[in-house]
Amino acid sequence: MFTANGDPVSSGLVASLNRPGGNVTGITIFGDVTVAKRLQLMHELIPQAAIAYLMNPNNPNGDTEMRAAQTAARSFGKEVLVLRASNESELDTAFATMAQEQVGALVVGSDPFFYWRRDQVASLAARHAIPANYYLPGFARAGGLMAYGNSLTDMYRLVGVYIGRILKGEKPGDLPIVQSSKFDLVINLKTAKMLGVTVPYGLLNAADEVIE
Repeated sequence: MFTANGDPVSSGLVASLNRPGGNVTGITIFGDVTVAKRLQLMHELIPQAAIAYLMNPNNPNGDTEMRAAQTAARSFGKEVLVLRASNESELDTAFATMAQEQVGALVVGSDPFFYWRRDQVASLAARHAIPANYYLPGFARAGGLMAYGNSLTDMYRLVGVYIGRILKGEKPGDLPIVQSSKFDLVINLKTAKMLGVTVPYGLLNAADEVIE
């Protein structure tokens, strides 16, 4: 039983989504879809801003998400400044580059390193006055402007359902891979006010959580 970000077929985990085969099944998310939505949200929020995309070059799904971010940006006539960081020093350098290039908005790729350093990332974004959109609510709760991504609560619920079915005798390889389809949108209104960003009522109304 696994939870994965990306396509488990192309990564060799399973034979197909409908019939995984072997003795494995699980829940997957397609990060390229959510990263494109994060780009779209930032463009809607700050349409004139130059946008940067921060990724970890060591993440096996990093290039896929990065290309999705570039495609999403081109759909509204922009190019993204791609920056890479895999340690604290490189994070500092990336944000210094954003400030130098006068970046007005940031989208952060899905990566555990960024999550474990979420306080540092949110602090750097605040220090350089860069509105940013992240992939998990913990970033917004740490002071980031916004977070949009698959609901971890829903993912764990789906895992629990499958574990129950397996314990009752079903074979993992016969259970289709489930794609998590519930998303969380969290907006930190306190951070928005600090950055001078006006969040439209429609976006606030759509949020699952608003931090005031």
